[in-house]
Amino acid sequence: MKEIFDKRYPVTSFFLLVTGFVFLLMLITTGINFDQVKTLFQFGAMYGPIIRLFPEQFWRLFSAIFVHIGWEHFIVNMISLYFLGQQVEEIFGSKQFFLLYLLSGMMGNLFVFAFTPKVLAAGASTSLYGLFAAIIVLRYATRSPYIQQLGQSYLTLFVINIIGSILIPGISLAGHIGGAVGGAFLAVIFPVKWEKRMFSTSQRIGATVLFIALTVFLFYKGMSYV
Repeated sequence: MKEIFDKRYPVTSFFLLVTGFVFLLMLITTGINFDQVKTLFQFGAMYGPIIRLFPEQFWRLFSAIFVHIGWEHFIVNMISLYFLGQQVEEIFGSKQFFLLYLLSGMMGNLFVFAFTPKVLAAGASTSLYGLFAAIIVLRYATRSPYIQQLGQSYLTLFVINIIGSILIPGISLAGHIGGAVGGAFLAVIFPVKWEKRMFSTSQRIGATVLFIALTVFLFYKGMSYV
């Protein structure tokens, strides 16, 4: 337990703890029905038709990150978060990693909301794809050999996983692409600990404006679905 929740990476540990707690609570309260649609929705999964009826439930764009559909979904994402999270938190710092993870996940769920409006969305993969994309973007802007090598490795994994998202039924391609788009913008917006001036002020402002504009556009596109 001490090795999993490393004090050097408090935000990664926090997200692992919260996601694990939600999954355990689903198991305890619903038993064998923990992966049913009703249970997933009750625990915060994102479902477009409900947000269109009750816009105040936009919080599901965030809460869905912590809800998982079955053991395999949960275990794979938590292993990925453990390793990816520590690496990315080390590069961006804890505060910015916190925002990167949540906002990438939100963007992924917005893509689901806008482009696959009747799909129930859940899982941390939207955020994880954002982490992949953030480091891939840095790979082309950094002078750090470590980030360059890490970004190249992430690029290979990203391509493999996107192909899997296309070929394997039941996986949200829209969510994964959306998470990656969000992470790519946020990589420009948030400065890296080791290279504060990797991107210019105008580039950061431009990326921020585009991120906000895309968020608004996708939300209204999702809300206008009939």
